[in-house]
Amino acid sequence: MNITLYTVGRIKESFFRQAIEEYVRRLGRYCKLKIVEVPDEKTPDGAGEALEKQIKDREGVRLLRQIRDTEYVIALAINGRKMDSVVFSEKLQGLGLHGQSDIGFVIGGSLGLSEEVLKRSDMKLSFSDMTFPHQLMRVILLEQIYRAFRILSNEPYHK
Repeated sequence: MNITLYTVGRIKESFFRQAIEEYVRRLGRYCKLKIVEVPDEKTPDGAGEALEKQIKDREGVRLLRQIRDTEYVIALAINGRKMDSVVFSEKLQGLGLHGQSDIGFVIGGSLGLSEEVLKRSDMKLSFSDMTFPHQLMRVILLEQIYRAFRILSNEPYHK
């Protein structure tokens, strides 16, 4: 299975980079993983709704240029479908069984994802009603992908 994370912005904090590197290493046993970063836009304090939409749209154009037409795209969105780890692992397995071996996960910037990116997605996934920093969300997503592969391989993993 080929998994690509499409993300807005770079990871600045070393502790997030270390966690990401660890999950990338662990996932090497189960899939081909690639992380594609696109530049984020600076959002001025007090930006209005129109400016925020423009920022999301510019970031969205950058993301959409990277996403391949053949990929099954899962956008992380607060209003997406919630599922537990077992159901998530079954979703990944089901995609593979139906011949979909290229999966792209999209994590937006601090303002979220543009409408165009959400329209392109095949599924919207939510981890919580809470909002998380996009840097932390990358770690959480990689951990859940790793957990899913452990579940599918009937391998132990802490609960």
